[in-house]
Amino acid sequence: MEQFEPERLSAAQVAAMRRSLTGGRGALTRRSLLRASGAGALTLGGLASLSACGIPPARRDGATAASDDHSDKEKVINFSNWTEYMDLSEDEKVHPTLEEFTKRTGIQVNYTEDINDNVEFFGKIRPQLAAGQDTGRDLIVVTDWLAARIIRLGWAQQLDPSHLPHAFANLIPQYRSPDWDPGRAHSYPWTGINTVIAYNTKATGGKKVDSVTQMLDDPTLKGRVGFLTEMRDTVGMTLLDQGRDPATFTTPDYDAAIARLQKGVDTKQIRRFTGNDYTSDLDKGDLAACLAWAGDVIQLQAGNPDIQYAIPAVGYITSSDNLLVPARARHKANAEKLIDFYYEPPIAAQLAAFISYVCPVAGVKDDLAKIDPALADNPLIIPDEEMTARAHAFRMLTSEEETEYEEKFAKLIGA
Repeated sequence: MEQFEPERLSAAQVAAMRRSLTGGRGALTRRSLLRASGAGALTLGGLASLSACGIPPARRDGATAASDDHSDKEKVINFSNWTEYMDLSEDEKVHPTLEEFTKRTGIQVNYTEDINDNVEFFGKIRPQLAAGQDTGRDLIVVTDWLAARIIRLGWAQQLDPSHLPHAFANLIPQYRSPDWDPGRAHSYPWTGINTVIAYNTKATGGKKVDSVTQMLDDPTLKGRVGFLTEMRDTVGMTLLDQGRDPATFTTPDYDAAIARLQKGVDTKQIRRFTGNDYTSDLDKGDLAACLAWAGDVIQLQAGNPDIQYAIPAVGYITSSDNLLVPARARHKANAEKLIDFYYEPPIAAQLAAFISYVCPVAGVKDDLAKIDPALADNPLIIPDEEMTARAHAFRMLTSEEETEYEEKFAKLIGA
C-alpha cells in the first residue's frame, strides 16, 4: 500500500486558521451570530498537532476507506455537527426532523454538537483517521476547505448513489460539482455560506453600497469600510470586482487583488479587517459598509431595519458546510439514508427555517412558505435565478499556493 507523508501546515496556514477560530467563521455557532459567544480558541499545542510530523499513515482512497458496514444489524447513526445547526423544538428537548427520521426508519440518531471549529475538530479525529481506525462517527459536517483536505487524504468514504435518490435529484446546480469533490462522490452540502456586501443605511445617508469598487473608492465611506480576515472571502470578492474568476485565477491575479486592497489600507479607506465582530460595528454604524456572511445579515435585519445587503453585479463568493462519512465508519448505509432524508423538500424546509442559511435543496419554497412566507422569499436562503447566476466558488489551492497566499494576505491585514 502506498505510503505518504502527512500534509504539514505552514506558519501562514496556522496563523490563518487561528484567525478563523478567534474571529472568523470558525468562531461562529452556525445558526445565530447574535446568540453566539464564539468558540474557544484552539490552543497552540492543538494547532501544532496538525502540522507535527508523525508516522506516515497508509494512504487510502474513498473506495478502500470503507469498513464492514453494520447498518443492517445496528440501527444507529453517530452524527457530529456544529452547535445550533439543527432544528429544535420549542421546549428545546428534541430535534423534530431527527425524531421523524427515527420514526420512519427505526434508526436511532446519536446526535452530538461537538464541532466548535474545523481545526479543533480535525485535531480530534485525525489520529484515528491516520491510523485507519473508526472515529466513532458515521456522519460529520465540515466546511469545504476541510472536506477537501479529508477527501484528498483518502479519509472519506465514497457514497453510494443508489442510496441517495433525493440528494442526487434535488441538489441545486451551483453545489453539484466542486473542484475538490467532482460529482459529489464523497459529500453533500448541509448548507451554503454566501459572502455579500452589507451596509447600514443610516450610516451611509441612505446610499446603497453594491460593489467592492465603491467600498474602496467612495470618499463618503472613508474610514468606515470593513473587509474580512478570511482570505478566500476578501480576496475572492476583490478578484470578482477586478474581472477575474475565483475559480481559475492565477498568482498575478491574486497579487493584483492584494495590491488593490493594500491601496485601501494605505489611504485609510478601509477601517479594519474583521472577524465576526463586524456585526456589532455594522449594527452601531461604526462600519458603514462591509463584507458579510449572508446568514448573519438575516439575523441583523431582524433587529435593525437600517441593515441592508447587496449582491454585486459581478457576483459573490459562495462556500458550503458538507456532510461526509469518515473512513472506517460502521454505519455508512444508515448515514446515507439520513443524508438523503435531508434532501426531501419538506424536511429541508424545516431545517432551513430554523438555521437561516442557504438551503442547497431544490423545490423547498412551497414547503418553506407554509412555515414562514418571508423566509421562502428571501434569496439569502433560497437563491433565485439572478442570485444563483452570480455565485462563484474560490478554487482549491495546492498546499504551496495556500502558504504563499496566506503569507501575502497576513501582511496585508497586519496579522
